Amino acid sequence: MTRRQTVDEADLTRRLDAMSLKEKVTLLTGGDAWTLTPVVAAGLASLALSDGPVGPRGTTFGDNAAPALLFPSPSSLSAAWDEDTAYEAGRLMGLKAREMGIHVLLAPTVNLHRSPLGGRHFECYSEDPHLTARTTVGFVKGVQSTGVAATVKHFVGNDSETQRMTYDARIDEKTLRETYLPPFEAAVKEAGAWVVMAAYNSVNGTSMTENGELLNGLLKEEWGFDGVVVSDWQATNSTEASALAGLDLVMPGPDGPWGDALLAAVEKGRIAEAVIDDKVRRILRLAARVGALNGVEAMHGVDDTDSTADAAGADAAPVPQDVRSRIRDLAVRGSVLLRNNGLLPLQTDTLRKVALIGPNAVRFTAQGGGSAHVTPEHVVTPLEGLRRALGDEVEITVRQGAFPHATLLPLDGNTATDPVTGEPGVRLEYRTADGTVLSEEHKDPATTWFPVLLADEVAELAVRTRLTLQEPGIHRLSVLGPGHITLHVPGHEPQTHEQLQDNDDIASLVLYPPTHTFAFPADRGETEILVSFRPQRHLPYPIALLGLGYDTPRGTDDEELEAAVAAATEADAVIVVVGSDAHTEAESVDRTTLVLRGRQDELVERVCAANPRTAVVVNAGSPFLLPWADRPAALLWSWFPGQEGGDAIADILTGTEPGGRLPTTFPAAEADVPVLSTQPVDGTLDYTEGDLIGHRAYTASGTAPLFPFGHGLSYTTWDYQDFVVTGDLGRGLTVRVTIRNTGERPGREVVQAYLDPVDGDEPQRLIGFAAVEANASESVTATITVPAQALTVWTSAGWAPRSGPYRLRVGRSAADLRLTAAVPRSS
Repeated sequence: MTRRQTVDEADLTRRLDAMSLKEKVTLLTGGDAWTLTPVVAAGLASLALSDGPVGPRGTTFGDNAAPALLFPSPSSLSAAWDEDTAYEAGRLMGLKAREMGIHVLLAPTVNLHRSPLGGRHFECYSEDPHLTARTTVGFVKGVQSTGVAATVKHFVGNDSETQRMTYDARIDEKTLRETYLPPFEAAVKEAGAWVVMAAYNSVNGTSMTENGELLNGLLKEEWGFDGVVVSDWQATNSTEASALAGLDLVMPGPDGPWGDALLAAVEKGRIAEAVIDDKVRRILRLAARVGALNGVEAMHGVDDTDSTADAAGADAAPVPQDVRSRIRDLAVRGSVLLRNNGLLPLQTDTLRKVALIGPNAVRFTAQGGGSAHVTPEHVVTPLEGLRRALGDEVEITVRQGAFPHATLLPLDGNTATDPVTGEPGVRLEYRTADGTVLSEEHKDPATTWFPVLLADEVAELAVRTRLTLQEPGIHRLSVLGPGHITLHVPGHEPQTHEQLQDNDDIASLVLYPPTHTFAFPADRGETEILVSFRPQRHLPYPIALLGLGYDTPRGTDDEELEAAVAAATEADAVIVVVGSDAHTEAESVDRTTLVLRGRQDELVERVCAANPRTAVVVNAGSPFLLPWADRPAALLWSWFPGQEGGDAIADILTGTEPGGRLPTTFPAAEADVPVLSTQPVDGTLDYTEGDLIGHRAYTASGTAPLFPFGHGLSYTTWDYQDFVVTGDLGRGLTVRVTIRNTGERPGREVVQAYLDPVDGDEPQRLIGFAAVEANASESVTATITVPAQALTVWTSAGWAPRSGPYRLRVGRSAADLRLTAAVPRSS
């Protein structure tokens, strides 16, 4: 049970009564993009909100963002299959948020992996509602144990990105109740979440910010949610409809559809002031919980039995000094060993030469793209991790092998200097149509994109920088942002390109801007370049987005492949790191294929043929096709593992137990995927598959995936010996499973329990799991508690117990179930 710390409601009433109607209404729209307007009369400080799911970023974005902690992606966190691990991640993020002055963390994202092509797949937990719910409960409790609010998002049906701000998700009530709502319900009713975010999309014809049936009727009345419903950023498009539906807070601000229009609606009697008071009370209640009311300390939302929470108060607990080692451990717990023919763990005492090969070995991806992005102080690469793990006596040869990336790395201060000041960075000039320079400024550092405010008279932006070129050959420069671009390089004809954004989604512009790469020959030394940029002006915002990327000369793909094969041939062991990047997997855009970009498949095939002692690490946040999966001696899935990812990978390769199990099914072919398309038809996304997504659909159809839901190997072996089931379908079940570690070293196993209908008229479903550890030759009992609610079915009359007959199956994955027993019917 969650210990519900109560708020002094009488005190909230006194503060509410002290506010004018104008102050109340003003509070209901953000004061700016990330904070709320303080109210002196109510003793209310400004509340600060921050993304996100991989760690708090703070209240700035882009090149001005302060260094933060970068945690493993949520898909990695759920791969640990452990509520305590989720709690640990949430608690560490909450502590960091408090240190940064953040009151509300915009996480977790609990939408489902409906399609593996979903752009934010990496930011969501699982294809399964039960695994998602348990991970969510642990994470929310962890965050709120620090006195920081967790924000459960995106409520609801926001399971893909294509036309994300406008599509209508058509979901029948049974599917909605049994599949897509359980993670939100668990967050509210079990974890006591303090904030829920209403999504951009519509559900069954009504925008979620105007969906009174789901916001007022389900969330607030049926579930008893007493927190704040905040809109996704720019998701609110009405005044009265959204205000009456149950939305409490419009973000961002200060502009928006409420403000003066909402004030007028109250004054004219179209909206009762009591509706406004309820919203303000909820925000005051949130402020009390997070310590933003004068005289009220921040609260805990912790479990009664939790011994890790600081009983002295949230303010007393600092971020642990060993937080980076804890993030590293989280990445290890989420990494999934998919295959191993005995190569791993590496016998380090026999290694003299190791080849580290692959595009993600050179350009490691620690996180996906979008609003969840944070700027870490550092990211440990696989090379750094292996160097520490193997020692200086082992020779490590690095070869890229292929270049699949759609974008170049950001221009850095070692390569680019301002030609006027000589400082690292670039010189930005604001010009009129005839080329007159109106003003100019230095941009430092030149490590990412920067937004530019455009005055009416500005027709062109000019970026000048002096490049220090380390070697002769074909150099590449990319320009990011929509508009008409001309690249001027001394001694060469100007190159031009036009790239436009075809919609007015500001989030899409910021999160997934168009980019173009120019190529030019140059010798070693210094050269000054000029980029003339005429920004696209039809967008309804007076801003331009501009950024530069650069890449040194490299061989052709054929030459890079040959060099990689040669290095593999000479090595005692080979580590190949392939995968995706933050451009391929990003908010605001869905993928169009499950195929790895470029020639990565060919690279793996050729390297494995050259050296059978090859381990492949896939650095990706969501499933890809692996046509070569049976070729390497070992296959490890690292996800986007956060800032300590390189060390975590090296730990596993050299002997640390890999802790993860797949939270989503990996298909053998795109044709096998139950739900692949994320494309709305005439603005509608029909969930016609019902609850047949992920592993449920695979087991129902008999289709064999490449790797099943729940799959993951240990460095030891396990024997499932016995299990006992008590209880029944009406009262709930207690499942005790005895397993034995039959290997020669300690290990961790995740015991999974699935409810399987005997007559086969509904899909097999996960109803419980437990992670256990055991020493070599030791037996251990895993206990799985299944509450009665988890055994109910939604009917036209509401929730009802399942009637059966059912059997309970337990094992290592959805496709490897080793013990079976009948489930008693309701007594």
